[in-house]
Amino acid sequence: MFAELHTKSHYTFLTGASSPEELVLQSSALGYSAIAITDECSYAGLVKAYKASRECGIKLIVGSEFSIAVGEQHLQLVLLAPTRLAYSEISALITKGRRRSAKGEYSLSIADLRFGLRRCLAIWIPKRQPCDTEHGKLLEQYFRDRLWLGVELFWHSNDQQHYLYCEQLSRACGTNMVACNDVHMHHKSRKPLQDTLTAIKQNTTIQQLGKARQINAERYLKPISVLQHQYPAALLEESLRIADLCHFSMTELQYEYPREVVPENTTPAEYLREVTYQGAALRWPNGVPAKAKRIIEYELGVIHELKYEYYFLTVYDIVAFARSQNILCQGRGSAANSAVCYCLYITEIDPETNQLLFERFISKERNEPPDIDVDFESQRREEVIQYIYQKYSRKRTALTATVITYRRKSAVRDVGKALGLPLNFIEELNRSMAWWDKIDALTEQMQSRKMTFSSSLSMQFFTLVKEILGTPRHLSQHVGGFLITHSPTSTLVPIENAAMPDRTIIQWDKYDIEILGLLKVDILGLGMLSAIRRALAMIGGYQKQVTTLQEIPKEDPKVYDMLCAGDSVGVFQVESRAQMSMLPRLKPRCFYDLVIEVAIVRPGPIQGDMVHPYLKRRNGEEPVVYPNKEIKMVLERTLGIPIFQEQVIQLTMVAAGFTGGEADHLRRAMASWGKHGDIGQFEERLISGMLARGHSQDFAERLFKQIQGFGSYGFPESHSASFALLVYVSSWLKRYHPAAFYAGILNSQPMGFYSPSQLIQDARRHNIMVLPVCINHSDWEHSLDHSQQQPALRLGLRLIKGVSEATALRIMAARQVNIFSSIEDVKTRALMNSEELMKLVNANAFHQFDSNRRRAYWQSLQVDDGLNTQKSSNADFIQDLQPVEQLLADYQHARGVSLDHHPMQLLRNKPPFKRCTTANNLLAKRNNSLIEVSGVVTGRQRPGTASGVIFLTLEDETGNINVVLWKSIQDRFRQEILSGRILYIKGSLEHQHGVANVVAGYIEQLDHALPSLKTHSRNFH
Repeated sequence: MFAELHTKSHYTFLTGASSPEELVLQSSALGYSAIAITDECSYAGLVKAYKASRECGIKLIVGSEFSIAVGEQHLQLVLLAPTRLAYSEISALITKGRRRSAKGEYSLSIADLRFGLRRCLAIWIPKRQPCDTEHGKLLEQYFRDRLWLGVELFWHSNDQQHYLYCEQLSRACGTNMVACNDVHMHHKSRKPLQDTLTAIKQNTTIQQLGKARQINAERYLKPISVLQHQYPAALLEESLRIADLCHFSMTELQYEYPREVVPENTTPAEYLREVTYQGAALRWPNGVPAKAKRIIEYELGVIHELKYEYYFLTVYDIVAFARSQNILCQGRGSAANSAVCYCLYITEIDPETNQLLFERFISKERNEPPDIDVDFESQRREEVIQYIYQKYSRKRTALTATVITYRRKSAVRDVGKALGLPLNFIEELNRSMAWWDKIDALTEQMQSRKMTFSSSLSMQFFTLVKEILGTPRHLSQHVGGFLITHSPTSTLVPIENAAMPDRTIIQWDKYDIEILGLLKVDILGLGMLSAIRRALAMIGGYQKQVTTLQEIPKEDPKVYDMLCAGDSVGVFQVESRAQMSMLPRLKPRCFYDLVIEVAIVRPGPIQGDMVHPYLKRRNGEEPVVYPNKEIKMVLERTLGIPIFQEQVIQLTMVAAGFTGGEADHLRRAMASWGKHGDIGQFEERLISGMLARGHSQDFAERLFKQIQGFGSYGFPESHSASFALLVYVSSWLKRYHPAAFYAGILNSQPMGFYSPSQLIQDARRHNIMVLPVCINHSDWEHSLDHSQQQPALRLGLRLIKGVSEATALRIMAARQVNIFSSIEDVKTRALMNSEELMKLVNANAFHQFDSNRRRAYWQSLQVDDGLNTQKSSNADFIQDLQPVEQLLADYQHARGVSLDHHPMQLLRNKPPFKRCTTANNLLAKRNNSLIEVSGVVTGRQRPGTASGVIFLTLEDETGNINVVLWKSIQDRFRQEILSGRILYIKGSLEHQHGVANVVAGYIEQLDHALPSLKTHSRNFH
């Protein structure tokens, strides 16, 4: 028997060629007694290994490898954790090495071993250097009887010499020897991938690696029979003795809540009750209703029983800070199920009036911690993050990590470089691939473009690209998941620097946190909250009735009228082409309809074939039936069709007899949306369970198909409810205060589906006067102009590329003293550099003085020598820009916004554009008629559905045109779809419920009609 004590997974980035799971499972299959995961200065792969070890039963040992500087030399050391305290010692050492270095690097010296490593075990791997004896004796002073010398043999020609050298060194230093293998892969077949990773790390080709390339494939998990032939029995037995000394288990890691959120001389339960009822008094000024009070008391009881008070109070403290700074925030997801969260102002969803269950948030049976995600204004989230760092210090809080893995483009690029393929070949191959292409399409593209090379190299390239997909490249920071602890966080998990300044991350991702049952708080950024706050602030400038979310009138029929018409450009969550098509069909008339609207246009319900049956039942075209009372209780609110994740979970229990544990396993598989879960594993259990309870085969298979759809992407009801509130608020703003609505969204860019140009065009279609950027009237942000009867939208200086906010603020301050009178006046005040002045001229910001941009440009170049010898020139002979030139200048300097011209307007009188029907005339054409359309491509969307359909959005001078591209058309016109900026399309017109779609039959790319026009489309999966 044997225990492998020196193993690197692919979390030693660009070194290890196997995952922690593969290493653990393979060692178990080989009959090893234990395996240590010892990634270099990292615990990143530990939790994955721990999960795998629980499944197969092998003992997992925690450790890490280090390169320690000793003067000009380095020694290699593996540290193992026999106890919980030793685990913390190693974690703290990793943190020390990482925090003093740039992202992805670490630095440790021999002095760092002097203190703080009193309990861990050490294996020294000598490098056959003259200073080895000195290093060994130095380590022996630090670790004494906790030090071993690791002997690693790889069937090299000098193995015998190396063993004798280690034996002599062992006697000189007074340390025992142990067999190790410096494992880089679970199977030797991964050697080509390991070479490729090494070449990528060294930024060279495999052929040029030289000594950096391992000469054979022996750094793998070897069968015990091979090890017995390779090493003396005593060295193998020593590995077992070391393994027996290691009693630490990852189950010993216990989370400690930060305690300063509770005032002195009070308990967490008392303080949570106090602040909850303070909030309740504000929520219900006329007295807390009896029903609400019962809900609150029940929730407080469960929270106290599970000891979650600190968690709720931690989130409450963060939200209270945001509210004190007038930062809009809202809890999303399962927090919407909680009356306590409502009273603490963590969520705005009133659980008393919505059919949500607290048990979906916290369950005694599930025995897992709650998860509260809070959205803050994206542009002010940094203030909240810095508050957390200041309150708890960087020693006690850090962001969770996100593992960045190889995807198709990066895999093609890096593998191609490692194999020495020409760069132009790699770039051309990547350009030819659509974002939706599977990796198998590589060979098709290579053949179709005649991009061939030797068959063996081609096969090697293709194999390595497939192998490297999903391999981690590095750690990045999670969008906002914070781990906050009472003790230093580094005693629980190592901390390292992120790429962004003033950011630190832990070495585990959100899946690791969930597996260990640790608590994190998600501090997320949401652009719509920024837009809403800005809009409300502008509205407060001309009326005082509505200045907060709570003051917005509820259930306004005119808001629902607007949504039923599909008028939702810019509205949160329902602005996509699919949502705009669904709105006139679903016809939302109340808040719960919006909850369904948010959830139903998702791959889960679509692939589960739930959309059409629901709409038919809603419209009275199909009867609503339930197999039994239990299923009716689950599905009655959605007319017998499962729309939400919670309903699917409940169905498995009432229809198939799933236990709570089985249902929770299914929930986790669905929550990972295909990344880490497999819904197919539940098929037999689900169908047999339903058949056993008297359901028909047809019902069982149909229900499983619906559940399978949620494995792709489905929304929880609580999440939909949180988002539906923002749908309603943004819709109300658009309906009653459109100018402020558009200004708020434009000031919060980038966000949503639409570019500034599209939003401004939609504003003009809603009869909002849009005023151009002006040196005398524009602020940095877009603003409201009240000189007209209705507020007009004045475009801000932020629209101009190359003009900084600092310059804009100087301009605003200067004109407060004295308004600008000419371009010369602007120049004289020296508020900006010459480059920014040119940007303002090119964007026509001086139109108030001279609408001729060429002449304004001339004037801006005139130089005053200070001696009054230069005569100013009006330059009347200079002609203005032609319309096409004006358009191109706007697109180049004003972020694609032109108030005077649209590209299609300039092309309309030319063939084939003059034959095309404009967007505003589509509904006037006969349904199912043949039609020609053209426009600028502004969006490509390919939902993750089985049909593989692509929705293309064209924009002309009158509006947007929705184009449907089926698979056959995608294959015929692939490059036009991928790269076209201006497209001409023939197809058939389909319109229903006031929404028009063109089903494409022919596509022609006409970029040459305006060759200098540079546009950008938004491409969505």
